[in-house]
Amino acid sequence: MVFARTAATAMTILIAAASMCSAGPADESPFYAENDAAMNHMMEAMNVKPTGDVDRDFTAMMIPHHQGAIDMAVAYLRYGHNEQLRRIAQEIIVEQRQEIDAMRLAVGLPPSAATAAPTQPSGGMAMQGGMSGGMHHHDQTQKDR
Repeated sequence: MVFARTAATAMTILIAAASMCSAGPADESPFYAENDAAMNHMMEAMNVKPTGDVDRDFTAMMIPHHQGAIDMAVAYLRYGHNEQLRRIAQEIIVEQRQEIDAMRLAVGLPPSAATAAPTQPSGGMAMQGGMSGGMHHHDQTQKDR
């Protein structure tokens, strides 16, 4: 009985240590948490029920996919340091928003309000919009069916 508790405790400690190692240094954990949240939200939002309208089904899946890229780029801008990668992240935000709007327009939806949001961090903070933007795009596409 004591051995079983000791083994269970040891296993718990090993699992905790492994998860800490896989998350990277402690100062990077907020980035990984935001990135994981963006990925999970994107995957959930891309899981749409087919409607028989291939055009709308395609946009219903691709808009959250693009928003996921935006959300990951925003997280990188909050925590990343490499200037070349920061420029790439900013380009991803601009380009993916343009593609979201192009897809929305192609199926008769208005452009998203997020297009007007800034893409440059100000005062140490990254742009506003983040995760809520993807849900708005996906929900709006679903509502307009």
